[in-house]
Order: sequence, then C-alpha cells, then structure tokens
Amino acid sequence: MSQRRIKVLQLQNYYNVNASDLAEQIIQALPTDRYEVTTAFLRGRPGPGEPVSKAERSIYFGYSKSAVSGLRLRALWALYKHCRAEGYDAVITHRFKPVNMLMLLNRWLRIRACIGVAHGFGEYDRSFRCWVARQLMTPAWRLVGVSRAVRDYLVGAGAGFTPANTRQINNAIDIARAEGLQHPRDKAREMLGLPADAFVFGAIGRLVPVKGHIHLLRAFAEIKDEHPGALLAIIGEGRARPELEAAIAALGLKERALLLGAKDDALQYVRAFDAFVMPSLSEGLPLALLEGMSGHLPVIGSDIPSLKPILEDCGGRIAPAGQHAALAVHLRDVLALSADERAAEGARAYQYLCRAHSIDDFRRQYRELLVELLEGKRNE
Repeated sequence: MSQRRIKVLQLQNYYNVNASDLAEQIIQALPTDRYEVTTAFLRGRPGPGEPVSKAERSIYFGYSKSAVSGLRLRALWALYKHCRAEGYDAVITHRFKPVNMLMLLNRWLRIRACIGVAHGFGEYDRSFRCWVARQLMTPAWRLVGVSRAVRDYLVGAGAGFTPANTRQINNAIDIARAEGLQHPRDKAREMLGLPADAFVFGAIGRLVPVKGHIHLLRAFAEIKDEHPGALLAIIGEGRARPELEAAIAALGLKERALLLGAKDDALQYVRAFDAFVMPSLSEGLPLALLEGMSGHLPVIGSDIPSLKPILEDCGGRIAPAGQHAALAVHLRDVLALSADERAAEGARAYQYLCRAHSIDDFRRQYRELLVELLEGKRNE
C-alpha cells in the first residue's frame, strides 16, 4: 500500500504569481510523489491569460483588503474551516498577515510543521504585534528571513523569534533560467530602443519612492556633462512616474534618462546595461539586484541593511541611501573603468551569486526545514 502524501498549504496575502515568484520555487522544491501542495491567496485571483500556481490546487478566498485587516474574523473562520476539512500536515505562510492568522488558528488546528516567511522589515516594529507573536509562538513554528539582515531583524524584534527558531534562507533566482532568457547585448538594446554605442546605467524596479530612483536621477545629472555618451535606463512602472518625469525635465536629462516602463521578465534585458544600479531606500532582499548579477554586470547599491552585506560580499559598490552626490562618485568610478576591469567586476558579482543565491540551494533548504519540523527535530 502506497504511503499517504504529506499535505502542505502555502498561504499568501494576495495573488502575485510570476516567473520569479519564490513561493512557486518552494512548491518545486517538494517532490509530488511525497507532497500534495495547495496554494491559497486571501486576496485576488488571476485574470484571463495570467499565470497560475504550479501547485496541484489553487484556492482564491477572494477577500477585500478590509476583510483581512483588523480582527478579520470572517477570513479567520473560513481559513479555519478549510484547514480543518483538509487536515494539512504543514503550512508555509508569507508575510505578516498570513503568518499571524495561522499562528492564531494553530492554537486549535495543531498543525505540526509551520513556516512563516518574512520578506522585509517593519512587520514587527509595533510593540503590540511583538506581544501577540510571543504569545502565539510554539515549537511547531520556524520563521525564515529572506536575507541575513531580515533574519537579524526578526531575532532582534522582541517577538519571540530566537536563533533557535529563526532561519536565514536567502532569496534566490534560477540562474540558468535567467541566463537562458537574457538576450545578447545588441539584441537587448535594439528591443529597448537604446543606442548600440552608449554606456548605459540600468535599473529595474517599480516606480515608487522607496526605490530611490529620484536620487539616481540626481546622481546621473551630476555626471551627464562629463560623459555625454552615457545614458540611464530604468525598467519599471508605478505611481512615482510623474515625479520622475518632472525631475528628468528639471535636471536637463531629456533623452539621457529613459523611463522604459514595465516589461515582462525584465531580466531578459539585463545585458543591455553596462552597470546595474539599485538606489533603494528600503528592501527585503531585492531580486532585481540578483538579476543584475546574473548578467555579469558591475553592481552599485545603497547601504541599507538588506543590500550592504550582499554588495560587500560580491565586490559591488556601496553609496549612502538617499545621498545622490555619493552615488554620483560611484557612477564616475565605473565609467572610468576599462572594459576588462568592468568585466572582472561583473564576473566577481556573478561568482558570488552562484555561491550564495542559487535556486537549488534555496529549494534544498526549504525542503530540509520542512522535513526537520515534520520529523519533530525541534531543538528547542
């Protein structure tokens, strides 16, 4: 008689399935002959033509934002009934709300293997949230920080997360897939409408204030006259576009700084750039930086906690967040490199990426953590 498969629920706040979705990579870490995975979203659902999860089953609870805020009793009751009916052996939850909801419900559900994934900072800045987490934390739980900085934040938050129950599993990308998608330099530039002979600083990210693009524009404005052949290209879309367009006009960057809009699988264009810049003011562990490294590019970023250790370890360049004059110094320095020196810097970044952020290691670590919890190796 065949052994019953282990039933796993992966719960997320809102639907956001895409090619680089790490929740999907966790699903792929769990062999289908041993695990039966259900993925569930509290909010949202795919529209026509949008991707769906690779899990055997997808559930869309369809709640509004307000329904999963505050006491969220209706959502809690529906989730409780679903989990009781299914009899899950394990749950993997992402971000604060799903983690908090399952921590509360597991007082009654008694699911024996529970993983909560924290993707950034600030979720446990409130003293009441920390108090609640301390009351709900049990040996069934492990918290995962997606970088060393996020793990350290969790352990230091005063929320009951300790070195014993909190892990670091670095976010990762499928490097082989990334390189397979990337177009050669000339082709990528043609597709983006960039001149073949320009030096291009590139950035990928939503156009929102926290990404720091305004500081990148100001930094580039400081060096544009010294290097008339240099361009700045930003792939992404968002609510900060009007502000950035106004800055481009005010700084005299028309036709020198290009807002290219959102692109599906933006990493396919990475080789259009000569250097990759991430001026963010706050991040969990930005996949865009890893995608820049996958293109064998020199990388420049801000000194925020999630970026600084990576940039130090990969030989990248670090500027104080929000300080455009310091960022301009790094832009100048990269422009001063020879082609061979830039290639060597990009090679170091790529080698670090392969050591620290490979998708195979990512999948293995989640699989091993789940097995540890299911087998009761708590070490508390």
